Amino acid sequence: MTRLTGTALRMTILIGENDTWHHKPLFSEIVHRAHAAGLAGASVFRGIEGFGACSLIHTSRLLSMSEDLPVAIVIVDSEERVRAFVPELDELVGEGLVILDECEVIRYSRDRKETA
Repeated sequence: MTRLTGTALRMTILIGENDTWHHKPLFSEIVHRAHAAGLAGASVFRGIEGFGACSLIHTSRLLSMSEDLPVAIVIVDSEERVRAFVPELDELVGEGLVILDECEVIRYSRDRKETA
């Protein structure tokens, strides 16, 4: 298990939920690659409204506009490990936004007891 406390780096990747990589959802490919890279964790959040570089507003409020809602993938780990993952995104993310910002990890744990 990765132990993480103190200063860390948070990577937020903003894409559309319809973005794909080899016929799979792009957000899923990013999460699986982050897992394979041994990063501390990744979560995907589906937005209810947003717009990006194309300036077209996507919203879940109107049925006709509820396609391709914004998706945020958030990854937190040490700066070294997060920056080492950036080249993976260069290959995967054609349109989107990748943000890096410092954060402080207060608690990172799991509830179940480890068995050895």
